[in-house]
Amino acid sequence: MFFRSFFDENLAQMSYLVGCQQTGEAIVVDPARKIGQYLITAKNEGLRIVAVTETHIHADYLSGARELATKCDATLYVSDEGDENWKYEYLDGLKSVLLKDGAEFTLGHIEFKVMHTPGHTPESISFILTDKGGGSSEPMGIFTGDFVFVGDIGRPDLLEKAAGFANTAEIGARQMFHSLQRFKGLPDFLQVWPAHGAGSACGKALGAVPMSTVGYEKLNNWALKPEDEEKFVKTLLSGQPEPPKYFAMMKKLNKIGPELIEGGRIPELHNVEELGKYGKATVFLDTRGNADFARAHYKGAINIPFNKSFTNWAGWLIGYDQDIVLIAPGDKVDAIRESLRAIGLDRVVAFIDSALTLVDKEKTESYGEITVKELYELLEDDNYQLIDVRNQSEWDEGRIPAAIHKMLGVLVNHLEELPKDKTYLLQCRSGARSAIATSLMQANGYTNVLNVKGGYLAWAKEKFSVAH
Repeated sequence: MFFRSFFDENLAQMSYLVGCQQTGEAIVVDPARKIGQYLITAKNEGLRIVAVTETHIHADYLSGARELATKCDATLYVSDEGDENWKYEYLDGLKSVLLKDGAEFTLGHIEFKVMHTPGHTPESISFILTDKGGGSSEPMGIFTGDFVFVGDIGRPDLLEKAAGFANTAEIGARQMFHSLQRFKGLPDFLQVWPAHGAGSACGKALGAVPMSTVGYEKLNNWALKPEDEEKFVKTLLSGQPEPPKYFAMMKKLNKIGPELIEGGRIPELHNVEELGKYGKATVFLDTRGNADFARAHYKGAINIPFNKSFTNWAGWLIGYDQDIVLIAPGDKVDAIRESLRAIGLDRVVAFIDSALTLVDKEKTESYGEITVKELYELLEDDNYQLIDVRNQSEWDEGRIPAAIHKMLGVLVNHLEELPKDKTYLLQCRSGARSAIATSLMQANGYTNVLNVKGGYLAWAKEKFSVAH
């Protein structure tokens, strides 16, 4: 048997290619939209991708299942659990098999047995793999999707918080409790292959180790220890992070079917004057580091640095009805575009090299930064307002006196509450998120904005008085 895992560090997402080396057939489990990685690996290993499957309708990234099945003329194996709200709607014209609890299918000499594991979502299923081609009658591992992670489990509140299904969080938590009782009955030696690692918003505290075993999780995963259902439900629902705004769109698109990706490069602009033809609904997205952006940038641009957090914040801050013009070095454009496609932000209409936008000084602007010592001196001045853009849990743990809380992901929704005659001081944990927030406010017409270097960590280090 051939087995290869793939990890997208921007989304903390895991996918898998499994092949029967005796028959040359392969299947991809929970594919990302970046399908080239599977095609190349399969070709290099002498395998043909004949099947595609996924554990549930994902909310945090755009699935590559439809793209891969179409490209390879492969059979789709997908869940038929859950009610009518959780059925795949794009299967017409594709070879597909709908799966219920207890169903089995084979790929060459590899057997997959379906286990319905609701809780994260109603239709969630896991796959128990047995390598019969290797002579084993015992299973090797289980693809758990967003059911069981290393050290954590999938959150049950996304349907309510992100997809808008009222009063479903507690129902999901109770389903999760009972699904975990079935999981506990699996052999301890079974390997656990989850769909996410540390950094994913699909759980509270996912481990950074890529795989585990059932036995290890029974010993160490907090969620597998409680025997009392009420206590479990309360613990699971408390402290869950804010789900990114784009999660609702991912659920919708993965249900109805993501658009197939069209080839070709986007137009390159060769001077700053060409940017003038794009209307106010266009997002000018500058992906440089925040220090470079702060020194000088195209007026009206927002700054989301191209790093591990890029995809997450792009999903929070860019609308699916907006065109995007990238401001970035030419050699980074394809990678940036691929990261945006991973969450369905396909409307990139052009790009311009960031250096060209800085030539015309009349079309550039900048913003300043202050230290926490300078901030301390300004807090008593009514002309200044401190805005804390951290998550709710961070705010609850401690904050700087006089700050108001406007989490970065929803900051633009509250701009009407902020008069433009003040100077705004933006602060987060370290200064990175507040730099993005500073660019957002400046792009929306706030001319007096300053980023607080070092953020709350620097404030706490200086041992200033902190209100709780």
